[in-house]
Amino acid sequence: MTENSSQRPTSGPNSHPELPTQYAPADVEGPLYERWVERGYFEADAKSDKEPYTIVIPPPNVTGSLHLGHAFEHTIIDALTRRKRMQGFETLWQPGMDHAGIATQNVVERELAKEGVSRHDLGREAFVERVWQWKSESGGQISGQMRRLGDGVAWNRERFTMDEGLSKAVQTIFKRLYEDELIYRAERIINWCPRCLTAISDIEVEYDDDDGELVSIRYGEGESSIVVATTRAETMLGDTAVAVHPDDERYRHLVGTEIELPLTGRRIPIVADEHVDPEFGTGAVKVTPAHDPNDFEIGQRHGLPNLTVMDEHAVITAHGPFQGLDRLEARSAVVGALRAEGRIVAEKRPYTHSVGHCSRCKTTIEPRLSMQWWVKVGPLAKAAGDAVRDGRVKIHPEDMSKRYFDWVDNLHDWCISRQLWWGHRIPVWYGPNGEVVCVGPDEQPPSGEGWHQDSDVLDTWFSSGLWPFSTLGWPERTESMEKFYPNSVLVTGYDILFFWVARMMMFGLYAMDGTPPFHTIALHGMVRDQFGKKMSKSFGNAVNPLDWMDTYGSDAVRFTLARGANPGVDVPIGEDWVQASRNFANKIWNATRFALMNGATVEGELPAPERLSATDRWILSRLNAVVAEVDAYYEDYQFAKLSDVLYHFAWDEVFDWYVELSKTTFAKGGAEADAARRVLGEVLDVTLRLLHPVVPFVTEKLWTSLTGQESVVIADWPGDSGFRDEAAEREIENLQQVVTEVRRFRADQGLQPGQRVPARLELSGTSLAAHEDAMRSLLRLQPAGEDFTATASLPVAGATVALDLSGAIDVEAERKRLAKDLAAAEKDKAQTTAKLSNEGFLAKAPDHVVEKIRTRQATAEADIARITAQLAALPKG
Repeated sequence: MTENSSQRPTSGPNSHPELPTQYAPADVEGPLYERWVERGYFEADAKSDKEPYTIVIPPPNVTGSLHLGHAFEHTIIDALTRRKRMQGFETLWQPGMDHAGIATQNVVERELAKEGVSRHDLGREAFVERVWQWKSESGGQISGQMRRLGDGVAWNRERFTMDEGLSKAVQTIFKRLYEDELIYRAERIINWCPRCLTAISDIEVEYDDDDGELVSIRYGEGESSIVVATTRAETMLGDTAVAVHPDDERYRHLVGTEIELPLTGRRIPIVADEHVDPEFGTGAVKVTPAHDPNDFEIGQRHGLPNLTVMDEHAVITAHGPFQGLDRLEARSAVVGALRAEGRIVAEKRPYTHSVGHCSRCKTTIEPRLSMQWWVKVGPLAKAAGDAVRDGRVKIHPEDMSKRYFDWVDNLHDWCISRQLWWGHRIPVWYGPNGEVVCVGPDEQPPSGEGWHQDSDVLDTWFSSGLWPFSTLGWPERTESMEKFYPNSVLVTGYDILFFWVARMMMFGLYAMDGTPPFHTIALHGMVRDQFGKKMSKSFGNAVNPLDWMDTYGSDAVRFTLARGANPGVDVPIGEDWVQASRNFANKIWNATRFALMNGATVEGELPAPERLSATDRWILSRLNAVVAEVDAYYEDYQFAKLSDVLYHFAWDEVFDWYVELSKTTFAKGGAEADAARRVLGEVLDVTLRLLHPVVPFVTEKLWTSLTGQESVVIADWPGDSGFRDEAAEREIENLQQVVTEVRRFRADQGLQPGQRVPARLELSGTSLAAHEDAMRSLLRLQPAGEDFTATASLPVAGATVALDLSGAIDVEAERKRLAKDLAAAEKDKAQTTAKLSNEGFLAKAPDHVVEKIRTRQATAEADIARITAQLAALPKG
């Protein structure tokens, strides 16, 4: 009948430790977590013969602290790994942190600024030592916060992207890529942040609509003049051509001629290029190869010179009156000078257009020609796309695959060098005679006069792209590599599908000879506030999850996040929802405490079905169905659905129905009560184990109190035995219908919940006769006396409940109240009917307005029917 009761401790019904009357998360969570860690429950053994299950943590920044996004993602991963551990897998949740190159360097530089020094004052070596010191003293606070949340990670395996082993992995793959000509150095246009003073990748640029200006400028004189428009007038100082479309008749006679560039005295050519859209603007564009990616490509095709007119701080370097001006100052000055020469044809302000900003400091990005290191992504990206197309890697939800393909199929070469000091320094040395040597991890770099190492460091995403295998010991073939690679699943947000996921796919397939880094990519959404708005300090709606943990407990925060976790969909969350989850934890606590006080037990085998009551068979049947349903949702990463199933089963079916029905059985005593105590113990045991991956703390405390066993963390995951009893389920459904209908009637008549009234129950011919005592207890119905007069009769589910309400309510006052409600409902019906009968209204009103009125009409009609029935049921007098 059940797969969940094979091995039980020998504990009697009165041997359970007494639970406090109230659940206090602060008293429970910390000690429990430390006990789990001390006992090594979360450690993974590479020598084990168990089937492996591996998930790597998306490494949080060493500068970071726990935010709701982390809490959400970690709740999902923790639930998956806790369940797999209970299912008998050798489970590894690999922890670690990212060195966060730009962010960490900025933090330490700000600290130095308070001391009145800069990194340049210290020098590179001393500055890097200072960053390591900061990491040791202040970095990684998120690790402690992860413990607060209950993360079941293998702390003994914690890694850092700058530790010795991962640094070796970075150097190894760099050299391999370099030797395979998949890494190269070239002068290209890059995204430059004048604040962070480094290149950043395309996906680290955030685009916003900014109010700027669009200025149309006349180049040249008379019939040979040409008009171009720009939002960045200062860049004209670096123009080396004007481009038109080769088929544009307006300019065909000018192609191949030269024109004078205003303010500079330089003459520049007019070239024909198919990149130009003849329908946009004047059909002519200024070409600034050193300061625009499209212009750079035009320049490459036509052999144009690259003229750099700004330095790394976005300050003008071109000789002349604008030299030394910031780009924005220069923009106004250049426009002013052109206006003075009569060359401004048109000006539009404000002109709203999309502008790229640094994702870290929000500074406007400056396209800049620079010598950088690049990954040739073509063959790597193709392999990453093929692995998903041929089914070796599955993306969940499946509709996210299109976004993945759109990215990897159109990926540009990746700029991997950053002008920072903190990070993995590029392992390339330059010699005095132009030599270039790439050095592997076990090789000695060249030395002697004139040799020096490249000053740049690698993009942070380069090292985190190795995370699924570098954390397991690669490039060595370690036992952990053999056991835990490839990872079982990657759980991460859709927002870093391009930042991180695609790069792990490219590097994993390359380094591991075509074996992808994981079998499944499970993507989740972003956490938003209860109104669906993005959380941000600037919006005033950001939430510190630690505050909610302090107030409501970690289980409440976890359960709230899990209930919103639909695959690939954003998650709204509000404090009221966390409070509701805290109430759920309290309900679990109180119901289990009641059960223990009444002798619920897991001792011995469950009685055979024929020895159990219909109530017991019903709850066991439902229990097995819920086990199967929860398992199916876990396999489909449907955390919202599985959490909802568990919530309603535990609260509605177990606590509100089975526990309440069992109270009558316990009061009677005897063999049936003993059987009910064993069934209640079984139901609580299995329910707590099902709940444990999502709400680990309260379930651990209650399960160990119930079973006397060591820990639910290492307990067996429940299995569905296949036991079902449809007859018992129908019987209890009928009971529930009777109880629900009579409760509704009592409420409609204005009876207080605890108010007892005389009733006669006619149950002959139904399966409900055995439940009469329970029904009377639940409905506060006392036996009918000699003077019983039925004032209302409720036929439900084949049974009839006759009630005597005389003396229980003020009939006249109730009749007046109902008459007032009936009049209001009839008025609303008349108003809505009149509107819906008006053809003119129906023709003009929006669909949603019409639908709203139809809903009001239907509600009014239902209210009229209900109230009329209530009036008819009142005692005559």
